[in-house]
Amino acid sequence: MHRLQQGSKVVGSKQTSKALEQGLVDILYVAKDAQPKQVSHLIDKAEDLHIPIVYVGTMDELGKACDVEVKTATAALIVNN
Repeated sequence: MHRLQQGSKVVGSKQTSKALEQGLVDILYVAKDAQPKQVSHLIDKAEDLHIPIVYVGTMDELGKACDVEVKTATAALIVNN
């Protein structure tokens, strides 16, 4: 998760979904306590694209790792061009 703090990233399910669709995601981060309905399609897409998925303990931990003041279900490290 250290890379999340320093690298280019998107935070939140909507932004993560857009980045996945655009082929920009290097690593997908998913909070273990996120609602399955909210994240299952993102996990499926990442698996289809062979993108590594890192599961984080809680949405609070993921939000803090992303340096945002709110909980977040997903985040993604973006590919550096």
